[in-house]
Amino acid sequence: MRSSSFIILLLLTSLTGFGQSFKNEFGFKTENDAYLATLNDRYYTNGLFIYFRRAIDPAKFSDKIEKKTYEISVGQKMYTPYWGQVAKKEDQDRPFAGYLYASGAYSVFFKKESVLKTSVEIGTVGPNSLAQDAQKFLHKTVGFYTPDGWDYQIKNELAINLAAQYSKLLVRSNDQIVDLSGQGYANLGTTFSGLGASVLFRAGRLNQLFNSAYHNAVIGNAKTSALNKSEFFFYAKPQLNIVAYDATIQGSLFNDDSPVTFGTKPIVFEQQFGVNYSSKRFTADFNIIFKTKEVESIAKAQNYGGLSLYYRFGKI
Repeated sequence: MRSSSFIILLLLTSLTGFGQSFKNEFGFKTENDAYLATLNDRYYTNGLFIYFRRAIDPAKFSDKIEKKTYEISVGQKMYTPYWGQVAKKEDQDRPFAGYLYASGAYSVFFKKESVLKTSVEIGTVGPNSLAQDAQKFLHKTVGFYTPDGWDYQIKNELAINLAAQYSKLLVRSNDQIVDLSGQGYANLGTTFSGLGASVLFRAGRLNQLFNSAYHNAVIGNAKTSALNKSEFFFYAKPQLNIVAYDATIQGSLFNDDSPVTFGTKPIVFEQQFGVNYSSKRFTADFNIIFKTKEVESIAKAQNYGGLSLYYRFGKI
């Protein structure tokens, strides 16, 4: 019995990575309106993203920096009108559109619990994004309807987008189970341009921003020990977005050859709710997002859910 108990304990320890730190993280995120079981299939209808992250050796960091990481990712987003089967362009309240890209990102985590993340994306909007093929394959696989209307999608366009995001801890309770952070972002590019601000509320078993799974900061060894060996928290994030340009709605910046385009709402509000669990080895996160109307048409507000799973490896 003692031998069996020891083996079980050893297996559990290896699965959770208890007491170990890892320098690499690999995982994916999927977003879809079907996750809310509302029977809606409209607007931002599906997203799939694959990530690899690595912590940078902290030997030469200044005293103000706890951690640095870099990230490589690929992603695809697809958009449809109020339904993915709107064959006539005059009936479409949002263009069919796809966005496929590869991205590189660099994050710096500061001792005073602020985070600066910068990134660049290179890809394509239009048929070259393969969104039409991906949606048809997905619907055929799950026995859903056959999409129709992609003949009028946004035309091919090279996508180059820059982004920066800054987060800062505002306050944390004395018992360390509730905190509040401020966040801001700015995008500039041929696909998405705009900026926004939000407030992140977290409640549960938390770690500092430079050790938290919310900021993908579990990898690497920070100079300051984590508050907890694992995290489990609920979060809410109201966010105000100012939209300067969105090529998936307005078409190319440089021409107007897309058959269906609309103007964008200049101000979009979104509310995000989620739950996150993270051990040394694994992270699982589920969230739902509610967005106000984005398109200058008869289009309505939208909502969707997201699921993220990450696995860490490569002992330090």
